Parts: sequence; structure tokens; C-alpha cells
Amino acid sequence: MSEILILGAGYTGWRVARLLAAAGHAVTATVRDPARVRPVPGVRLRALNLPGSAQLAAAPGCRVLHSIPVSEDLYDPTPALCESLRGAAARVVYLSTTGVYGRCRQVDERTPPAPGSASNRLRVEAEQLVLNGPWLGMVLRPAAIYGPGRGAQVSIPAGRFRLRGDGSNFVSRIHVDDLAALAAAALLSDAGGAWPVADQEPARSREVAAYVCGLLGCPMPESAADEELHETRRADRQVDGSAVFRLLGVELRYRSFRQGIPASLGSA
Repeated sequence: MSEILILGAGYTGWRVARLLAAAGHAVTATVRDPARVRPVPGVRLRALNLPGSAQLAAAPGCRVLHSIPVSEDLYDPTPALCESLRGAAARVVYLSTTGVYGRCRQVDERTPPAPGSASNRLRVEAEQLVLNGPWLGMVLRPAAIYGPGRGAQVSIPAGRFRLRGDGSNFVSRIHVDDLAALAAAALLSDAGGAWPVADQEPARSREVAAYVCGLLGCPMPESAADEELHETRRADRQVDGSAVFRLLGVELRYRSFRQGIPASLGSA
């Protein structure tokens, strides 16, 4: 069994921690405030407040999932974290984003990054630190992550979702449970490289919205211009993430939003 360190036990990281602890691995997970997190058997919690000291008492030979994103004010803890892990970590897997592909509209494992924003340029720099470190490095670039409590099935009925223009832009996505299973497999493997992660059905934004509205009885959301939307909502990108699932021998549980969205309703 392995010593696992989860840096950033948030929406995805916490699920990875639970999966690996349930499999018998020794798991330590960092959170901002351990007192506010519901304990899970087998997961040790440790406070990690950033920015600030990134010194980590990483166990020798540990396998690390780095899932702390670049902040809104463009702070990236990756350089400090990598320095703290030097000499201890045997494996580092970094959760990046398909945002690093910029305006590329067709993406697969051969597509090079072409970041178009400051935050995504920082992401690419973080990827390189992980891939070139003194450990076995791997990068996963997830498309839009959705699941219980997050996604169009939540934002549309809450009135927070707006279509980009006429909604003809393509969006790829990945259910959080599939991403967690893939990240857990990546941590336990020795595979390298940087890989896009997505399910098997990219779809136009309006198609997903119409599906949710039909499922929940909501009116279709209004449209908005690009400048009114967060950069992550301006994408027009079809992602083929099948290669990394084949590489790691992981089967998608939710091949499409048509399975993943109903399964997410009412789940915790």
C-alpha cells in the first residue's frame, strides 16, 4: 500500500482521498480548515493555508495529487509546493484544465497547449514544473467538472446559467466521480505525460441546457455576450479524452451528461 498526499481536498480531491483510503492506502489530505470537514475513516486531515508557507511534512516516497488551482488573483502555489516536495515525493499528479488549449476547437492527447489567458499560462508553467521534477510526473487536464451540487443541473434552476450567444458553442465535460477514479489510478501508476480528460459526448451548450430544462421543468436560460461571461464559459471546444482512460485501464461510469446529470440530482 502507498502513502498518499492530496494537496487540496476539494470537490475532486476529497473524492480521490476517499477512494484511496477505502482501498487501504494511507491518505493525508490538506484542507484550509480541518475543523470544518467531516471526518472520513482512513483520511488524515492537515491544514494548508495559501498563500504563505508551503512547507509540507511529506512522507518519503509518497504519491501526491496536486489539485490546488491558480487563484482569481493569479497566485499559483505550485513552485513553492514543488520545492517542498523535492526529496520526498516519488510521484506527483497535477490536475490542470483543458483551458490550457486556448482557442483550439478539437483537442486530443496530441494537441499542444496554447493558453490565451494569464491564469492558463500559469497552469502550463505549473504543468512543466510537475513533469520535469525529480519524481514521476503526470498531468491530467479535465474538461468542465460536474456532479452532485455542481453543473448545469444546479446553475440553470438557480438562474445563474446564461448561454454564450445562441448556445452553439461546444462544451466537453467530465463527471467528478469518473475524474476521481482516473486520478486515483494515475496516482498508483507510473505513467507520464499530459492528457486531456473528458467523457464521450461533447455537446453544444444549448443542447445541454435544453436537456436540463426538459428534465427539471425550467425555462431555457437567457443569452449573454462573451464579455459578460467568465473565461471558462466562453469555450468552444470538443475534447477527446479517451486515450488516458485506455492508458490507465479505467472505464467511464458516465459516458455522457445524459447519464451523469440524472445521477447527480439529489446526490451528496
